[in-house]
Amino acid sequence: MSSSSNKLCSFVTYTLRPSLQAGGLSTRAKQEILSLSGDRPIRFIAELILNWIVIAFIISIGVYFSNLFVTVVCILLMGTRQMVLGLLLHEQVHRLGLRNKYGDWIVNLLVAYPIVVTTVEDYAKVHLMHHKYFFTKQDPDFVRKSGDEWTFPMSIGAMVAIVLRDLSGINTIKLIRGKTAPKNADEFQRKNPSPSWLRWVFYSIIAVILTIAEGWTVFLIYWILPLLTSTQLCIRWIAVSEHQYNIENANSRDVTPLIFLKWWQKILMPDLNFSMHIYHHEHPGVSFSNLPKVHAIYQREGLVDESSIFRGQGAYLRYLLGRN
Repeated sequence: MSSSSNKLCSFVTYTLRPSLQAGGLSTRAKQEILSLSGDRPIRFIAELILNWIVIAFIISIGVYFSNLFVTVVCILLMGTRQMVLGLLLHEQVHRLGLRNKYGDWIVNLLVAYPIVVTTVEDYAKVHLMHHKYFFTKQDPDFVRKSGDEWTFPMSIGAMVAIVLRDLSGINTIKLIRGKTAPKNADEFQRKNPSPSWLRWVFYSIIAVILTIAEGWTVFLIYWILPLLTSTQLCIRWIAVSEHQYNIENANSRDVTPLIFLKWWQKILMPDLNFSMHIYHHEHPGVSFSNLPKVHAIYQREGLVDESSIFRGQGAYLRYLLGRN
């Protein structure tokens, strides 16, 4: 870590109020959550198909109207959908999507390779280290997301500067590096990793199809451009919503907000219940589709501080800006 990151605690000006109170779950609650654990392939596939349908619709709208304003809106919306692919990749990393022998291969082809920056195998090494070595110097996410850029509250001017950097594509290289597996992550090697040739065959086939269909311009505008711009901004928001950083050796309950999205936010920027991230860290074997049920169990057990829940993304944004 850099000299600046050795002073992580000095960056923090306030801390979250934990949404989950101290105390353990009852035996009944533990059994219920256990029954909710494990892969949920049908929901995973349904979410994947729906997302690709929406992607096709967004591109069709952009091409049909061929209007600058519509194109910009489509690029922004495409960022939210590429983010959903990233969230499905996260689901597969925990083996909650497709658990068969070739599950990782399929998810790479339909999820990871299209968003270019990583693979199931590489991201598994990075992300599972984050879980095992949470908020220590062995946690790649914690090391990468440290310093002023990840310190809140933040002035509006500073936040706007970060947003503009994300939209400019400058942070894309940072993202790729952050999702590249560190050398000491061999303990998280997948059992049946995708062969390297699979990725290049995939890109070659896509290149041939785009050439035959004369679709390179559409591809660059409605896929690559969002990937470099609006998707980066969406990933930033997901990361900021995930944890409060710069607090070394923190407990996940103390640095993980609980955010309930408004109904229109779920439509506009679906996060696959990622805003209920505290339950993912408490029970990483539970699919995103069952996290609301886990929350209901914690509520019944009297372990939720309702006053610490953020009601909507706007409420959390105000918190980040020091407005409440």
